[in-house]
Amino acid sequence: MRAAVVGVALAGLVALSGVVLGRIFAGALLVQLVAGAAAGSVGLSVATRRVPNWVVAPLSAGVLGAYTIVALKIAADRAELTGALAGIVRESLVNGIPRLLTALIPVEPTPDTVVVPVIAAWLAGLAGAEIAVRAGRVLLGLLPATALYAGALYVVGPNADTAGWTTLVFAGLAMVALATSARPAGTASGDIPPTDPTSSDDPAADAPNSKDSTTGAPSSTNRATGAASGNDPAAGEASRGLPALARGRAMAGAAAGLVVVLGLVVAVGPWVGARVGATPVDPRRYVEPPQVDSLDESPLNRISGWALTPREPLLEVSRASGAKGRTVRLRLAVLPDYDGVTWRVGATYRNAGRALPQLPRPADVSTSVVRQDVTIDGLTGRLLPVVPAATEVSGARVAFDAATGTLIRPESLTPGLRYSVTSEVQTPDLNLLPTAETPSGDAVARYLTVGADVPDEIQRLADQLAEDNGAAYDRAMAIQDFLAEHYKRVADAPSGHAYPNLRYFLFGPRGRGGQAGTSEQFAASYALLARVMGLPSRVVVGFDAPAAGGTVVAANAIAWPEVLFDGLGWVAFDPMPKSKDPHPVEEDFTPKPTKPAQPPSEAPAPSQTPPSSGAPTVLAAPPDQGPSAAVVAGGTSGSVLLLLAAAAGAIVLMRQSLRRRRLTTGTPDDRIAGAWSEFTDALRLAGRPVPPHLAATEAALYAMSPEPEKRRRPLRRAAPKTGAPEAGAPKTGVTEGGAPHAGVLETGRPGSGTATVDLPPLDELVAGINTVGFAPGRADDEQAARAGRQAVAYADALRDRRSWWRRLWWHVHPGPLRWNRRT
Repeated sequence: MRAAVVGVALAGLVALSGVVLGRIFAGALLVQLVAGAAAGSVGLSVATRRVPNWVVAPLSAGVLGAYTIVALKIAADRAELTGALAGIVRESLVNGIPRLLTALIPVEPTPDTVVVPVIAAWLAGLAGAEIAVRAGRVLLGLLPATALYAGALYVVGPNADTAGWTTLVFAGLAMVALATSARPAGTASGDIPPTDPTSSDDPAADAPNSKDSTTGAPSSTNRATGAASGNDPAAGEASRGLPALARGRAMAGAAAGLVVVLGLVVAVGPWVGARVGATPVDPRRYVEPPQVDSLDESPLNRISGWALTPREPLLEVSRASGAKGRTVRLRLAVLPDYDGVTWRVGATYRNAGRALPQLPRPADVSTSVVRQDVTIDGLTGRLLPVVPAATEVSGARVAFDAATGTLIRPESLTPGLRYSVTSEVQTPDLNLLPTAETPSGDAVARYLTVGADVPDEIQRLADQLAEDNGAAYDRAMAIQDFLAEHYKRVADAPSGHAYPNLRYFLFGPRGRGGQAGTSEQFAASYALLARVMGLPSRVVVGFDAPAAGGTVVAANAIAWPEVLFDGLGWVAFDPMPKSKDPHPVEEDFTPKPTKPAQPPSEAPAPSQTPPSSGAPTVLAAPPDQGPSAAVVAGGTSGSVLLLLAAAAGAIVLMRQSLRRRRLTTGTPDDRIAGAWSEFTDALRLAGRPVPPHLAATEAALYAMSPEPEKRRRPLRRAAPKTGAPEAGAPKTGVTEGGAPHAGVLETGRPGSGTATVDLPPLDELVAGINTVGFAPGRADDEQAARAGRQAVAYADALRDRRSWWRRLWWHVHPGPLRWNRRT
């Protein structure tokens, strides 16, 4: 009975490991298979406890092999995997551990993800039962099950909730096993008596008066029994001292154990307490998931190759049920990373089963379900084209990137590969686009990053397109319309989307291959211009497929850009040309030469000939007709001037009140933010608004840079002093520590004296706004005051560089009253 109770407890402990691990699996199949392994291994050991142990090990190994094959067959049938069972078993044993640690959560119970838990559960049950039941060491027998339970918790990591109730049940079963094996009164051992496979069931062997079969003398067992029961006086005298000695040893052992436990509590207790609320480590961080090769890392390069072989069949698609329109767009890859040379996938793919996690659904989108079968023909690589975003894939083993919803196959694509896809198509409400904003911050920094040294022509083009388009959607449409109206699509354009390629595509001579390209250049140029303008963007590569089904050829390959909007998600744009006769870029972008100023025409000399007509006739005003028209006009003009003067005075007072409120009221963080608003308002008044994608330090460098010629008075650098850089060398406006410093510029009119105007430093303002952004609440009053003084000094210096009428307009401009309403 004790062996049965201990065996049931051990099987329960091993099965609880499957319950814990099953929290990251889809369905209950893993829990069932682990529970079967626990019951089989422990039950076999308990049933054969009287058989020699050298027989049990090979017997249990054989049963484990049979059970593993059955479990893998069940998992393969559930996952609808085809192929020989021997190949499935071999692949599962080889790839079991990496597939388990790289599988997408929730993990589908496939052969390669269940084989390791099943084998581990069987071995833990076998080892625990042999130690606890056969050897009688229950406490040691609990260690394999405990190690398996801890391993399950580690594999789950932070990907599931805390295992509270399972841990309590685990502790309860362990206490039941230990209590069952506790020492009964009058016995000398606290463990289950070990089973002797050579013992006999003959009652005569245990008879108290049995004699030796050869000599007829009492057996040794009887002699020992008699001595212990007091028949031997000497032995009885010695036995009376045993209880006191045993109690002393027991007390010493208890005291030593108490000291050890207290020491462990003092040494390990604080660390354990601190780890209770900590996030566990995810072991997946140490295992490299499936990676794309160079062919699939930048599939944008393949657009030009496909364009040269337009009739090459790539894949076959069935009718897309649930699709709207004559075509559906299959997505092959999403490329969010750009370094000025290559747009790359940069995805993290994890092995997935048939069911895929759904991508986040923005608030203002509608969804529809599309189902389609795809058969690979001439398409190579490992990326799988699907209608975005796939929620279920059958017929092929896939790996999934949760950030983009794209799929790859662990093995290369082969002709004839057929798979079925169920997708949830998200359609944003386009009526909300004109008022939608784009997100910002660290979450979208990846989609705003460009390589270093953006070409000046591209920067100027982005500035020109954004100049009169304040809303995000207006800027996105400005890029689309500009590319569609000025560039031509050709099939033989060379591949490439690095800065030099895009610069030649945008501004190269039309007669020598410039201003023409494939969808590769159109999509890459759009995404780059969008990022320069502060719009989070990415490039997508895919195919236009017939919704009714048919063959997708190389000519259907296309790349398109997408922009991220708040509440709407990623919205695709189409910059491809709409006509075959685009306008040359030079007509709308290249600045036309300025015409020389015409001298004022001289007044004609007075004629020496007297006028032929006489003096003009003066008409007398009729009496009693009211005030004359001149009087009415003069009075009206005076009233308008008074109103304008009153409005100007009110704006000046409101501007002064706004500055005072920004710089003197609120917390230090509020005052620093107000100083930053004064700084940005000054640049807007100067006609140089700060681009939204610049950080504080970059904005200060931008403010220190020379103004464009068309927006400022003639500037020249002050003569260098001793030890200064050579004449003509530009100042960077940055100190050794990276903060902007004062720039000294000379302004003046041609032919007149020059007035030197200093641009004050902005280091304190930049430091203050960085403190507010990255360490809220750490700024003090003195730091806020310094930031405010620098902002005011910079604004005043920038204003003094204007002409007299611009300085006057600076004071009465109503813009700052509405540009930053929050401050």
